[in-house]
Amino acid sequence: MDELTIIGGGLAGSEAAWQAAQLGVQVKLYEMRPVKSTDAHVSGNFAELVCSNSLGSSLRNRPSGLLKEECSLLKSLLVACAEESAIPAGDALAVDRESFALKVTQRIESHPNISTIRLEVTEIPNGPVIIASGPLTSDGLVSSIRQMTGARRLFFYDALAPIVSASTIDMSIAFRASRYKYETDPHGDYINCPFTEDQYFAFQNALKSAQRIPLKEYEIDVINGVQVNQPAFFEACLPVEVMAARDPLVLTFGPMRPVGLRNPNDAQRPFAVVQLRQDDLADTLYNLVGFQTNLLHSEQARVFRLIPGLDNAEFVRFGQMHRNTYINSPDLLDSTLQTRTRADLFFAGQIVGIEGYIGNIASGLLAGINAARFIKGQSPVPFPTDTMIGSLHHYVANANAERFQPMKANMGLLPPLEIMRRNKQEKGYIHAKRALNSLQNFIETILN
Repeated sequence: MDELTIIGGGLAGSEAAWQAAQLGVQVKLYEMRPVKSTDAHVSGNFAELVCSNSLGSSLRNRPSGLLKEECSLLKSLLVACAEESAIPAGDALAVDRESFALKVTQRIESHPNISTIRLEVTEIPNGPVIIASGPLTSDGLVSSIRQMTGARRLFFYDALAPIVSASTIDMSIAFRASRYKYETDPHGDYINCPFTEDQYFAFQNALKSAQRIPLKEYEIDVINGVQVNQPAFFEACLPVEVMAARDPLVLTFGPMRPVGLRNPNDAQRPFAVVQLRQDDLADTLYNLVGFQTNLLHSEQARVFRLIPGLDNAEFVRFGQMHRNTYINSPDLLDSTLQTRTRADLFFAGQIVGIEGYIGNIASGLLAGINAARFIKGQSPVPFPTDTMIGSLHHYVANANAERFQPMKANMGLLPPLEIMRRNKQEKGYIHAKRALNSLQNFIETILN
């Protein structure tokens, strides 16, 4: 029986390995960490989260919530590990990073059908392969992918948010509440730092003028052979200083939006708010939600201490920006994640152009199932397009190749409903019911 080689032990690679192994396939899972690390990772564990610690909403009428339910129906290992590692985050599923990665690593390494190999892969091997090397694919492997696909090297830039020590947050200024649902609940899952109008504009001006980390030469984007000295940012994950420079009020409609919150100190809605989300089970660390950044560390310490309640904050991790690599999937892949020029080669995860943690888990799940089917002499199958997992992968395989950008799960990818509903929440639940019924039927009639 052919073995399946998987390159990359991140979210997609770990889920792909588990799915294929559960179907009886012998898997060799290659991960270069900790032998060779990256600019963003800090451990050698599988499925290490390097940006946010949230897997998004758990509500089934929201895109990430629906995708989680679909992955659970398909017996996702990583969704199960996330639920076991969950920490308070309102209606979202947030995890303790270390606990989550450790659980995934232990389950993967103890599976009898999975062999883990700590080694950098620089050439695409022969035989059935899933490349799930993620946004920080090493230069050697990128060169091999480029040579095989004929596609130019593409990358955009993602950024990490800072983390502060909970004990150094001034709770006489900040307050606990979850947006919309609880208003001013003293036991709310988020810590909120409220701004007056004057405080906001002082902060916004400081952000705009702060010094940034210079781009390295290899991080300069190249378009049609011409260097472009601006990085190709992914619009859904912009550094906060880039947002601040676009419009004076843009942050108040983005990560600093104050809607759904009241300051218990004056019963008023603040002009703007920075939310902090719990980052560990011990409740000692909090990350600044939506505050991905590429500012110099010294500037982060100066500017972010202008946030009310963080004037004496201890930063246990500063933010940073890192390169994300992805292929031009509409030119290369079918919605089964099979390459069109080599039937035994699959791609999965962020390198495909899937954004979001849960999207990457779903991508690995789909690739693992289809690679296992290929090895067992069965045809790889696209998932139904009225499911979130099916519609997301249909998009990356069929989008306009000239304008392709990474995509997160969203309701707009799903086929329209036969009977339109005006209420957004009601539409979400109808989409979810249709998707879950369709997926259950697909599992029973096609996958089993």
